[in-house]
Amino acid sequence: MGARASPSRRRQAGRRLRYLPTGSFPFLLLLLLLCIQLGGGQKKKENLLAEKVEQLMEWSSRRSIFRMNGDKFRKFIKAPPRNYSMIVMFTALQPQRQCSVCRQANEEYQILANSWRYSSAFCNKLFFSMVDYDEGTDVFQQLNMNSAPTFMHFPPKGRPKRADTFDLQRIGFAAEQLAKWIADRTDVHIRVFRPPNYSGTIALALLVSLVGGLLYLRRNNLEFIYNKTGWAMVSLSYIHGSSQAQFVAESHIILVLNAAITMGMVLLNEAATSKGDVGKRRIICLVGLGLVVFFFSFLLSIFRSKYHGYPYSIFAASVLAAPS
Repeated sequence: MGARASPSRRRQAGRRLRYLPTGSFPFLLLLLLLCIQLGGGQKKKENLLAEKVEQLMEWSSRRSIFRMNGDKFRKFIKAPPRNYSMIVMFTALQPQRQCSVCRQANEEYQILANSWRYSSAFCNKLFFSMVDYDEGTDVFQQLNMNSAPTFMHFPPKGRPKRADTFDLQRIGFAAEQLAKWIADRTDVHIRVFRPPNYSGTIALALLVSLVGGLLYLRRNNLEFIYNKTGWAMVSLSYIHGSSQAQFVAESHIILVLNAAITMGMVLLNEAATSKGDVGKRRIICLVGLGLVVFFFSFLLSIFRSKYHGYPYSIFAASVLAAPS
């Protein structure tokens, strides 16, 4: 048989129950339910975040840039929870929009996203997406955006700040500049890998082969190249042999040579500052360099023919020097 509680113990238990405030049990029950609800809400957020990251990683495994419409934009970018950064290119690539800048910026954006996708540092903290105007008009209206292309960074927490919009007008849209901007906003450093482009090399090789082939076919009739008398006759016809006089035609020749040199410098500057295709820029650079070197050499040759004893030239001795 169980031992009975002594009268003193029963009196102490009665006193403890008497000191509990009225209504404390419903309060404790409400507090317990609130803790359970908060724990369940936190678990639900974690599950939702895991599902979003898993879906984004699946899309990234298939392509480096995934396209988004209004619903996807609101779900994966605007709606919490989110622990990843999202780079979004707002563009208009449909042919009827006739946005050539959008196509050029898209090529650089693809290079950047591919460099991140195949990088050893690739992780689930940064993703690249695109919203086309014809697929997400409501997104453009929601952000009060009326120009394309535009690059924006959506941070893991909070709303985008002013610096989260890429200054395309001032910096340009080269992949290297975009990578630097992303590093400033996310601390994620992307090393840009450009695919090899041999179009400029092939074009130069074809040109050299063509000239070489023509010279080979005329190999028995190349004496005119080494005929100084012929070059001297050309020089005497249009270039005065003295530094004290100048023909009218000579002035026109100098004008044309300077114009050609200036054109070469313009092409070199265009190749260095433009944001177009790398192969085209390489060809423009080679053409500009050829113009500068070739025509400046002719200019020096004319100078040597007028100022005898002038020691400098780009090519071999004086091409236009008249015989003494």
